[in-house]
Amino acid sequence: MPRSSALTRLERLDRLTATLKQDRPHTIADLAKEHGVSNRTLTRDLQILRDQGLPIEADRGRGGGVRLDHHWGVGRLNLSYPEAVDLLISLAVAEQMQSPLFLAKLGSVRRQLTASFSPDKRARVARLKSRILIGTSASPHVQSTKASAPPRAVQRLHQAFLDQSALTIRYQREDTTPSTRTIEPHYLLLNYPIWYVLAFDHLRKSPRTFRCDRIISATGTEDRFKLLPQDRFKDTIEANTLI
Repeated sequence: MPRSSALTRLERLDRLTATLKQDRPHTIADLAKEHGVSNRTLTRDLQILRDQGLPIEADRGRGGGVRLDHHWGVGRLNLSYPEAVDLLISLAVAEQMQSPLFLAKLGSVRRQLTASFSPDKRARVARLKSRILIGTSASPHVQSTKASAPPRAVQRLHQAFLDQSALTIRYQREDTTPSTRTIEPHYLLLNYPIWYVLAFDHLRKSPRTFRCDRIISATGTEDRFKLLPQDRFKDTIEANTLI
């Protein structure tokens, strides 16, 4: 059997993990056949997963096999760093909104998640959180005009915000006229349920506020920017967040 590439093995380990999460035991032979490898390779894969912390148990005798420990669950949730950052920031936003329901344990969850980061990553997350502002709820009129931004545009805005890099957007103004702008996304503001990006607009050479749901398309650039203080956006927030 030819040696698997590193990528193929990683993909196989992901599929094997998903199989083991099913609530039934699997024999080595069945798993090997399902994943197209020898029994010996499958046994090595299982050991790699054990070394990564998955509690794989072996039941001997007729009807036995390998499976995950029945007590294994959300406590073993394995998030990538970007996923963990997004979750942590979402928790912080939920806390700042001060909803009384289902939030009793958010502080504990946030602290445990934060503790899992290295000191330098904790500092980075703290900086990101300071760039997300929570305002008042949007007016009924503004809420009635809420639209859905294209997912790809949202993803690129998200990445540019994290990377502190400029972004070229196609933007639909309030009068529905489209315009093309290159912006630096310094802060995000939530006037529930409307998100705004507080940005430095290269066209106007000044801070501007853009509704995220009016961004039609977005293209990232490699141009990085230095963060401006929040007070530079005070006037544009007061003038534009109610539309």
